[in-house]
Amino acid sequence: MFDFGFSELLLIGIVALVVVGPERLPKVARTAGHLFGRMQRYVSDVKADINREIQVEELKKLQEEMHASVNSIENAVKRDMQAGSDALHAAAEQIHEIVEVPQPQAKASEPENPEAPVPAEEPLPQLELDLAPPEQPEVRHEQEDVKEHKHV
Repeated sequence: MFDFGFSELLLIGIVALVVVGPERLPKVARTAGHLFGRMQRYVSDVKADINREIQVEELKKLQEEMHASVNSIENAVKRDMQAGSDALHAAAEQIHEIVEVPQPQAKASEPENPEAPVPAEEPLPQLELDLAPPEQPEVRHEQEDVKEHKHV
C-alpha cells in the first residue's frame, strides 16, 4: 500500500523519538501499529467488496447473454416446429384428398332400412389329435425311502 524504504522508516522513528519522548514512544508505537493494522484490514475488506461487486456484474452480464441465447434458440425451435406442423397438416390434407372415396348414393329401388343381420353359422368342431398323454416320472416319497433303508 505505502512504499516506504528502510531510510524513510528510520527518519520517522527518529522524529517520533524527538517529538514524543523515550518514555511514551513504546505506547505510541503500539497504538500506531494497531491503527495501521485496522486500516489495512479495512482497505482489504473494501477491495474484496469491490471485487465481489465486479464479479456479480460480470455474472449478471453472462446471465443476460445466456437468456438472450436461450430465447433465440427457443424462437428458432418454435419456428421449426410450426413449419413442420404446417407441412404435416398439408400432407394430411393431400392424403385425405387422395384417399377420399365418394359415398355411394342410395338407389331409389332399395329400401332405406338395411337388411336384418344374418345369424352366424355355428363354428366347426375343433379337431383333436389322438396322442398318448406324456409319461410322468416316478415320484418317490420320503417315507418309502426310509422304509427301504430299514429293510436293507
